[in-house]
Amino acid sequence: MQTAIQIDSRFPAMGTTIFTVMSRLAAECGAVNLSQGFPDFQAEPALFDAMHRHMLAGRNQYAPMAGLPELRSAIVDKVAALYGTRFDVESEVTVTAGATQAIFTAIAAFVRPGDEVIVFDPVYDSYVPAIETVGGTAVYARLQFPDYTPDWEQVRALISPKTRMIIVNSPHNPTGSLISAVDLEKLAEIVRGTDIVVLSDEVYEHILFDGEKHASLCGHAELAPRTLVVSSFGKTYHITGWKIGYVVGPAALMAEFRKVHQFNVFTVHAPSQLAIAEYMQEASRHLGLAAFYQEKRDFFRQLMAATPFELLPSRGTYFQLVRYGHFSDMPDRQFAEWLTREVGVAVIPVSVFYADGRDDKVVRFCFAKREETLQAAADRLVKGLC
Repeated sequence: MQTAIQIDSRFPAMGTTIFTVMSRLAAECGAVNLSQGFPDFQAEPALFDAMHRHMLAGRNQYAPMAGLPELRSAIVDKVAALYGTRFDVESEVTVTAGATQAIFTAIAAFVRPGDEVIVFDPVYDSYVPAIETVGGTAVYARLQFPDYTPDWEQVRALISPKTRMIIVNSPHNPTGSLISAVDLEKLAEIVRGTDIVVLSDEVYEHILFDGEKHASLCGHAELAPRTLVVSSFGKTYHITGWKIGYVVGPAALMAEFRKVHQFNVFTVHAPSQLAIAEYMQEASRHLGLAAFYQEKRDFFRQLMAATPFELLPSRGTYFQLVRYGHFSDMPDRQFAEWLTREVGVAVIPVSVFYADGRDDKVVRFCFAKREETLQAAADRLVKGLC
């Protein structure tokens, strides 16, 4: 159908997310899809049984705007047990329609036209569009290749009177790097005495490897009073399609967050909230996630040893970055498309996460898959590259 009006796009340079592009290409080519970050296995039946039971019991109407009290209480208990901070159930926790909505809502609540938001490059792809949608400007601090560690002196130099927010992400997507307790101290020094709000994306908080401990901003006495922390049940319980997450933070920040949340979502699917609240009472289900995914990481890295890729460290998340520049001079996006079409394995080019398109000839694999899926991908890689 031909459009009858001329549209003056507010975002003429904004394209389709790389995850959609590569997953579509994988489907077209019959490739093993290790690009988009979702599991190809199910959650435990107990979670589905719980939701079905609550649906049949009639819990199908609107939940309270902030989330059902059963789930908010369970979140508060989990955070207190892990990080030592007990948030108020009524005023300091909000259930969201996934982490992406939570991040957008937090940015919309605090960032005004002309404000600056410091993000770390390479940056997860939803942050900057959200900042620009509300009239803010993203200011890029560069994570240092190849370990993807922050340069806090660079961050300090980027602070200006316009700095409204700093967004941190650990465990970090796309790189799998981690922020340490020392990093939090340096961040606290930088924001001390300012009105800068910190937004902490911690959706992979339970997926850290080799005995690493998650340095949550919830547990930092100086940072917690100025921070909104986002997490995701989709990542934790293998239910990304449910799109349920949450935000915790001090009451003053949460009050502002809810002003936007009530009008861009209002509330989240009630039976799912009840099911998750019940399911998360067994703490081993989130405490065991690191070991579960470390087994997959180690299995995948062992398979990849037979390929020509150079594996970078994967300290958290369910992603593995690899370098390929020693055997191909293709730009990473071209390489990712070639790998999908010709070898039959879909990956994500890391240059798309850089504002300037920096290309270190690195691509990202997702290993949140069944062993047979990972084995099939490795077989294709060995056959196609060796």
